[in-house]
Parts: sequence; C-alpha cells; structure tokens
Amino acid sequence: MRQIHGLQKIHQQHPERLNAQKLAEILLLDLQQCSNSIYGCMGNDDKILLAKQHLQPETLVYDRFEQRLDLSVAGIIIRNDCVPLTYSLQGELFGITGRCSMIAKVCGVDLYLAPSYTGIIGDKASQKFSFALKSLLQNL
Repeated sequence: MRQIHGLQKIHQQHPERLNAQKLAEILLLDLQQCSNSIYGCMGNDDKILLAKQHLQPETLVYDRFEQRLDLSVAGIIIRNDCVPLTYSLQGELFGITGRCSMIAKVCGVDLYLAPSYTGIIGDKASQKFSFALKSLLQNL
C-alpha cells in the first residue's frame, strides 16, 4: 500500500540524469520542513488526525555509503478514540503514504509505529524513516 509521491515533479524540475547523490541533495532540501500525520478511521471518516509529527532537524542525514536518507519526526498524540491506520509523510514535493499499525507483524502494513506511540493523549511519539535512494531512483 505504500505510495511514493512527488518523484515525477522532482524529475521534471531537474531534467538532468539523477543519481543517488543528486537525489539526496534535492530531498535534503525538500524534507527540511516535513511532517508526518497519523490517521485513524471512524465511520465514513477515514482521515481522523491522531498525531502530527514534525522533523527533528538534526536527524535528517544522507548516508553516502549506504545511499540512504534517514530522518526522525516527533509530535504529540492528540486523539486516541480510534486505531492508527494510515500515515502521510510530506515534504515540499516528496512524500509517502501508507498503512500503519501499533501492532507488530500485521499483514499489509508498511510502517510499524515506534514504541513511543502509546496511544495516550499528550504523550510525545517519535518515528524514524529511511529511504533507499536506489529504490527511489528505480521508481522514476
């Protein structure tokens, strides 16, 4: 279910041949103000905001050896009246959406929420993300 958004726009804005290093530079700029939203579902409303997490700036790094981009987000849990089901990490152009769960090994889930996601209103929850740049380049 994980979907990647914005790569085509990035490619249109940078028509030169992209490699891992160049894509990393673009994404490091694009994700500087990124946020992650965690949503639940109740009745017909499948976009109930449960938590909004913002980038922890010092965690946005590019590992040249692994050709991987890493980042962490953190924020306060604002609702707990439904189960977290989906997430949306969004930068200026680049973003990913998909299914999430607090329970490990749930079939069809591409993001397991970190143990800091307690489901208790007011608790601070953090989440780590990693992006293999080779994989992103293959999606172009």
